[in-house]
Formats: sequence, C-alpha cells, structure tokens
Amino acid sequence: MARVSQEHLEARRQQILEGAARVFAREGFHRASMQDVLRETGLSAGAVYRYFPSKDAMILALATSVLGVVRETFESLPVDEPPNLPDDIVRAMERVWSTLPYAPALLPQVWTETLRNPELAAILQEGIGRLVEIWTRFVETYQRNGWMRDDVPAHDVARTLLACVQGFMLQRVLLGNAEVGILANGLRGLMSVTEER
Repeated sequence: MARVSQEHLEARRQQILEGAARVFAREGFHRASMQDVLRETGLSAGAVYRYFPSKDAMILALATSVLGVVRETFESLPVDEPPNLPDDIVRAMERVWSTLPYAPALLPQVWTETLRNPELAAILQEGIGRLVEIWTRFVETYQRNGWMRDDVPAHDVARTLLACVQGFMLQRVLLGNAEVGILANGLRGLMSVTEER
C-alpha cells in the first residue's frame, strides 16, 4: 500500500479546516453540525474524523491557525525601521482578511466561546499575548524615534492599539463591511492626541 505524503495529509487537514471555517462563519459554532462540515468539504466522515475527532477540535485548530496567520503577518513587519503606523498595521490587517475571509465572522464567536471552553481561552490568551509583545516592540521603536510619547508604557499603548483593531473587526461584522480607511484615520487621530491646550 502506498504511503500518503506529509504534504497530502496537511493539504487534506487544511481543506477540512477551510470547509469548517465556511460552515462556522455561515451557521455559527453551535448551529453547525459535523454533517454540515462533511457536506461542505465533500469528504467522508472517516476522512474528517481522522484529523478532527470533534467539532471542538476543529474550533481549536481554526483558532490556532487564524492566530498563527495574524502573528506571522505582524512579525513580517519591520521593527527597527518602524512601519508607517497606522497605515502598515491597517494594510497588515487587510492581508489577514484577504487570506482568511471568514475570520471576521468567526472572531466574535471565538471570543464568546472562550467563556465556556478553557482550552480555547488559553490558546487565545497566548496568541493575543504574542501579538501584544510584537506591537510593544513597534511602540518602543516609535517612542525611541520620538514618534510617540515615551511617558506612557509601551505595553499599555500596544494593548490599546490591539483593542482598537479588535473593536474595528467587530464593527465590520455588526455594521457590515466598514471601510478600512476608517480604522487608519481613527488610529492616526488617536496617535496625534496631545495634552496641550
């Protein structure tokens, strides 16, 4: 019997995850069934269960995958020569959204699911923690270059910037396909606030 290559196994796993993501984005985690995923992927139950023994396992894998793409996207931005904040942050988010078109519809579900799923909460906490570390390095560089105030902890600024992006992603889901330029303009405005009157 011929051995299946690792590339084939990974491609099949990815096919299942992408099908599950489409179903979850359309139906929600709790309305979607494994049968829905089987129909979406066109695969047999055995093929799907070989990779994911349950719907929860798929949700965990999807969250890990999405956070990995987001992390890699921001890790690819230069740190020593800072990106043109906020425009490069917005462009990076656009890359994530184009790579993972289902992500905006899944993120609110993932955030809600963390309330009942401690394993998912741990994955999200670690993933968001890594993003805050990356963004903290950006902010520290901006502060060293005089682009941002340096009397505010870089970590606090990074968490606030990330919260703005998360909030904007939620607005895109709730209010429709909000123009991404709104986020860029809003971040520009927030970053230019001074205490001088």
